[in-house]
Amino acid sequence: QVQLVESGGGTVQAGDSLRLSCVFSARPLCKSWFRQAPGKEREFVALIAWNGGTTYYAEDVEGRFTISEDYDKNTVYLQMNDLKPEDTAVYYCAGSSHYSLIPREYTSWGQGTQVTVSA
Repeated sequence: QVQLVESGGGTVQAGDSLRLSCVFSARPLCKSWFRQAPGKEREFVALIAWNGGTTYYAEDVEGRFTISEDYDKNTVYLQMNDLKPEDTAVYYCAGSSHYSLIPREYTSWGQGTQVTVSA
């Protein structure tokens, strides 16, 4: 089982930025960020695969969030700019052996980190 450790969450004002980090114990093909707000299902945020050769974003974060990785450090990042109150959620990193946007198809999950954005 791949182990993941997230960090970088916090409380910020609308328009501010945060960078989340996730350290993997291995290098799964597909690494993604998901988020879950109270009363909502866990939703896809961003994906990176093929050693950074492929990225994909949810429509409501594209242009504001950037996913990247440091291959040598086994670390994936989520740079979040122009944060909005609706971005408030627990953010999770996850790994999968195949390309997917569906949470249940990911086999490795971090513990989650809280991001709170005030208006």
